[in-house]
Amino acid sequence: MKQIHLTVYGKVQGVGFRYFSQMKAVQYDVRGWVKNSEEGAVEILAEGTQGNLDLFIEDVRRGNPFSKVNDVIVQDTNKTDSYQSFKIKY
Repeated sequence: MKQIHLTVYGKVQGVGFRYFSQMKAVQYDVRGWVKNSEEGAVEILAEGTQGNLDLFIEDVRRGNPFSKVNDVIVQDTNKTDSYQSFKIKY
């Protein structure tokens, strides 16, 4: 199990990006959370196997049809918190 933190920049707020991220996380058995940041980006904390995280990141980079992802910063957190699900934080 690995944990990563993603910061997603672009047109990612007000376009269903958090819900899209949650659906992709469920699809790839990734756990953690997603939330809007005050700077207009979206933050994601994700836990899963390396293979599932790679697939998840690929879809996050692509975005949903209403978003436009300009950049995704991926950082390894070097820890695991054993989340049971993937939640949208408000």
